[in-house]
Amino acid sequence: MSYYDEEHKDTRRTGGRGSIFFTALISSIIGGLIVLMLVPTLLKSGYLPGWGAQSPNGDNTANLPGPTANYSVNVDTAVTKAVQKVENAVVGVINIQSTQNFFGQVKEGEAGTGSGIVFRKANGKAYIVTNNHVIEGAQRVQVSLTTGEKYIDARVVGQDALTDLAVLEIDGSKVTQVAEFGSSSALKVGEPAIAIGNPLGLKFSRTVTEGIISSTERTMPVDLNGDGEPDYETNVLQTDAAINPGNSGGALVNIAGQVIGINSLKISKAGVEGLGFAIPIDDASKIIDDLIKYHTVQRPQLGIIPIDLQAVPTDAWKDPLKLPDSVNSGVVVKDTPALLPENKGGLKKYDVIVAIDGQKIENQAQLRKYVFKKNVGDTVRVTVYRDGKQQTVNVVLSKQQSS
Repeated sequence: MSYYDEEHKDTRRTGGRGSIFFTALISSIIGGLIVLMLVPTLLKSGYLPGWGAQSPNGDNTANLPGPTANYSVNVDTAVTKAVQKVENAVVGVINIQSTQNFFGQVKEGEAGTGSGIVFRKANGKAYIVTNNHVIEGAQRVQVSLTTGEKYIDARVVGQDALTDLAVLEIDGSKVTQVAEFGSSSALKVGEPAIAIGNPLGLKFSRTVTEGIISSTERTMPVDLNGDGEPDYETNVLQTDAAINPGNSGGALVNIAGQVIGINSLKISKAGVEGLGFAIPIDDASKIIDDLIKYHTVQRPQLGIIPIDLQAVPTDAWKDPLKLPDSVNSGVVVKDTPALLPENKGGLKKYDVIVAIDGQKIENQAQLRKYVFKKNVGDTVRVTVYRDGKQQTVNVVLSKQQSS
């Protein structure tokens, strides 16, 4: 036999013994894995006594199935009760406007949606308060109710751009719930606040979010003519309850289920969260009553055309205004077209108003805010600089002709 044949025989013998060992090793591993996989089942079945957890008396009853019980949890809370009290009074408000397509065809469609609150039913009618900007520019306004009644035509009773409020009227036969107004003057920072509205449209109607009252003393500037100068300062409540586009006109509710504010706006920018604002219901109530009774807001006025001192060229501060160097803010009387006869001896052209009833006035937004708190016929003490000298004159407030 050649060397090659002997080597080949030895190789075959060695390979046979190696194959038997390798097969046995693999079989052992597989068998061990199968046992490990069966251990949990065997433990549960009781086939491995002495293994696993034991009961306090030392036996293996802890591994045996125990009795089962069903529990009932009461989820009624103050928040859920508050929501139930008012949620069906929150409705959808739809702004319908005419648009022209590429081919010049004019069609009506939804220009936007918002929220509203049913706050009164009388004489077969239901009244809804919402934000003015929700219905601004609308050819028609429609309302969607919680009962499934959609696109009910609404009549605009009155609207006020200065306070961003509007009142609508609809047939009250389908209305099932009316919201109760609370008091915003008694609110405390940190108390619960619940926002209800239609964020991003009617698809998410009556969405409920919860937070707290973050502040009761916030002021937001209002610029009506877009000139970058505030025309008015409105008081608002600040909350961290989530308010999104479509929530405008919806309800901010206290823990008693009473409306304490009308959701109006939020600060939306990168890195900013939880800054929502609502019109206090105490401020809104007077506006609402005026809009129902007069279809406009009855506001008092001084009868002047005001202009901010800061908007006047500084060279005019000396001539014709003749202001001392210590005066750098106030409201200039540009003209007096609507002074009452009894006020002719009071305010004059080029007077610079610096205070009313002792309250400092720095601009016309502050002036309007203070005067609008008064009533037509009230007398106010106006502190002015005239010809370089400070003096105080009494002015009877007249009725503003348009709001």
